[in-house]
Amino acid sequence: MQTFDLIVLGGGPAGTTAAAGAGYLGKSVAIIEKAKDLGGAGINTGTIPSKTLRETALALSGWRSRRLFGVDLSLHRLATVSDFMSHEKNVTAGERARTEARLKLRKVTRYTGSASFVDPHTIRVLAADGTETLLYGEKILIATGSSPLRPPEFCFEDDRVHDSDEILMLTAMPKKLVVIGGGVIGSEYAGTFASLGIETHLVDGRDTLMPFLDPEISQALATAMAENGVQFHWKERVVSCDATSPDEVVLTFSSGAKISCDGVLVCAGRQSNTANLNLAAAGITPGNRGLVPVDHYYQSAVPHIYAAGDVVGPPALAATGIEQARVAVAHAFGTNLKADLTTILPTGIYTIPEASMIGETEVSLREKGIDFVVGRARYADLPRGEIIGDETGFLKLIFRRGDMRLLGVHIIGEQATELVHIGLVAMLAEAGADLFNRACFNYPTLGDLYKYATYDALGK
Repeated sequence: MQTFDLIVLGGGPAGTTAAAGAGYLGKSVAIIEKAKDLGGAGINTGTIPSKTLRETALALSGWRSRRLFGVDLSLHRLATVSDFMSHEKNVTAGERARTEARLKLRKVTRYTGSASFVDPHTIRVLAADGTETLLYGEKILIATGSSPLRPPEFCFEDDRVHDSDEILMLTAMPKKLVVIGGGVIGSEYAGTFASLGIETHLVDGRDTLMPFLDPEISQALATAMAENGVQFHWKERVVSCDATSPDEVVLTFSSGAKISCDGVLVCAGRQSNTANLNLAAAGITPGNRGLVPVDHYYQSAVPHIYAAGDVVGPPALAATGIEQARVAVAHAFGTNLKADLTTILPTGIYTIPEASMIGETEVSLREKGIDFVVGRARYADLPRGEIIGDETGFLKLIFRRGDMRLLGVHIIGEQATELVHIGLVAMLAEAGADLFNRACFNYPTLGDLYKYATYDALGK
């Protein structure tokens, strides 16, 4: 039985980062992934593919050119599934190759198969051909990711009904798509397909789009998505899914209303991939949806076993999973290269248009009794915003009244997920209005939004 300083369960963003990090420290590392390809949902079925598909849809549909020039530069023929998917396949293949190269550079040993605990230090690897291998790990990190939840009312055996992983395996483009769930994943895919001219419906049991967002951003995003062709069905849930007809799938809502379509995408949340790990043998009791309880070092109740990524729960983003893995490896091997993970974390939503946020909202500050002042700047009021044709985007900054320290950043519009990082760095530095007042941004750029939003706040 071979012994390793670290055994990593799962080859997604968190797992591969942990393996490469430990290898960088000179440790012997094994990584176990049951899929043929490394990358997990981050590279293969989620983060990278969905964002690539969004860009492909914008390009094929001529969405930006129509908004900017009023000219249709879209393909003058029906885009095929091959058109839609080819760039996504190239991008994901490239990222997998870079991941594998990093692991090879750090001399990480790869095992392909299903992993499970035999005891707190011993891992059984079961290969597809039935071969078993036992490995001993001084330290172990669980990073097995998550999978889409599949509510029983949907007939996933029908090839017209998809979860958010399966949608990438389309063999034909639907003419009418119904997306179930108005969370981040559902909203992103709804915008992507609507931009291609596909009739797209979004069904959600709430009456607000992604209520964790600042209400202004949420409302602006819902309005923009509707203008781009997404049809919302609020305060509805699907009670039955009838796919017996070869011509259509019929969904029945809680209100009694019905809708027929030729494509269904179910985005009903995700569940941690820990059910088959035999966590009991390791002395770990999972929480709700299979989550592994950890402390701020991502250390479980068993001191030598760590967990990172989706298996530890929200925010369950690729970016946060990567940072969590770095903290866990640094703690496990006693280095201060990454002592902790900041509590100021960005949220990026790749809808059309993009939205992003950091920190407090007006609602959260009122609940905490903190006095604040808000500054806003519209894309349309800056030359760069006019150049790119964004008429609806805006930046909203929330400062603490008195010392004008930045407490929250909320943005919707082109490049929102990039622009938010200016505010992120300012908040990490505990800076505020004075920093943006002193800063000189290139002209014309969207970075100037921060200066004018700050001036708006100072004027109040």
